[in-house]
Amino acid sequence: MEEDLGHFFEKFPNRKREDLIPLLQAIQDEEGYLSEKIISAVGRYLDISTNKIYGVATFYDNFRFTASGKYHFRVCHGSACHVTGTGMLVRELEKQLKVKDGETDKEGLFSLELVSCIGACGLAPVIAVNDQYYTNVTLDSLKNLIESFREIENSAI
Repeated sequence: MEEDLGHFFEKFPNRKREDLIPLLQAIQDEEGYLSEKIISAVGRYLDISTNKIYGVATFYDNFRFTASGKYHFRVCHGSACHVTGTGMLVRELEKQLKVKDGETDKEGLFSLELVSCIGACGLAPVIAVNDQYYTNVTLDSLKNLIESFREIENSAI
């Protein structure tokens, strides 16, 4: 596994503890998520226990430990988003995408993740899809968004 990650490790030759988060982010950006093998290899490289790495990585919402769908929906579930209708949007996403929080559909197309806060409270409710942010989301705009992704996939066939 270390040889597969060598090009990442080359970017962090000093093997410092402060390299952990940028290294994990670089790997996830390319691999899509952090597998157990990746966590173990990073631990060996930086001489940090896997428990410490999981402790750091699970503290932040942006790290994933399972593969996500091609269209990864991150739904803010913070206070401002909650009071402006996130619950209704989550139910619609679960119905339309046929997934629950933390799941990816069978085709690997859609995944859903509820996050505690995206940090755009004044634009609530907020949903991110693959790091593209959608603000003041309504049921209608959500349905249109999902349909646009389905149209993209249908036109690619």
